[in-house]
Amino acid sequence: MAFCPSCGAEVQPQAVVCVKCGVGIAASAPGAAATPSAAVSEKSWLTTLLLCIFLGGLGIHRFYTGHTVIGVVQLLTLGGCGIWTLIDFIMILTGGLKDSAGLPLKK
Repeated sequence: MAFCPSCGAEVQPQAVVCVKCGVGIAASAPGAAATPSAAVSEKSWLTTLLLCIFLGGLGIHRFYTGHTVIGVVQLLTLGGCGIWTLIDFIMILTGGLKDSAGLPLKK
């Protein structure tokens, strides 16, 4: 048996994708550890979108994705008077907003 390098779940040696977390795994030599082919954040795209819609002026979606400094600035400026929140909303919809590690949000 092999293990997913992302979540540690047990996967079949010939598996291409982890059933638990959905991360693609590359097949390698038998017995070798699998490597992720597309890392994805543990942060949810939908949760980030909803936080931006309902609490965007407070920057809560930025705190959620790990961008605490930007979150504090948005909190103090009420989302840049709404403009920054609108830009973040568009970035979330188009997949441009990443988590603090630079990984795309999980859909």
